[in-house]
Amino acid sequence: MVTVAPPGSLSIDQILANARARLTRVGPRETAAALGRGAVLIDIRPAAQRAEFGEIPGAVVIERNVLEWRLDPRSEARLPFAGSYDLEVIVTCQEGYTSSLAAAALLDLGLWRATDLAGGFAAWQAAGLPTIS
Repeated sequence: MVTVAPPGSLSIDQILANARARLTRVGPRETAAALGRGAVLIDIRPAAQRAEFGEIPGAVVIERNVLEWRLDPRSEARLPFAGSYDLEVIVTCQEGYTSSLAAAALLDLGLWRATDLAGGFAAWQAAGLPTIS
């Protein structure tokens, strides 16, 4: 069955490209340096992926479905560290796709320093940076 997209709709590839155009994405080593200066790394992967592949030490786990509520400084459900729009946030997923969409959503909330880890956890691991099981 072939369907025609509604007028004005975008493909996921277009949505991803638009999101990434708004971000200054960082690689694994840049992410490690940012963590050293106080940035917060948010791991949005589901528990099954974290269990299978491992985690980045010090990353804060916030699954994707609640990310905006936990980081919006205006939200009553925000985490204690999420009280400022100046917070440097780096989002990671497994390969760096979902994290781009999530980081763009954080930009929409006003978190102007939000970005994502290009290549995700897989890139971090491939760079030989520390992980935990």
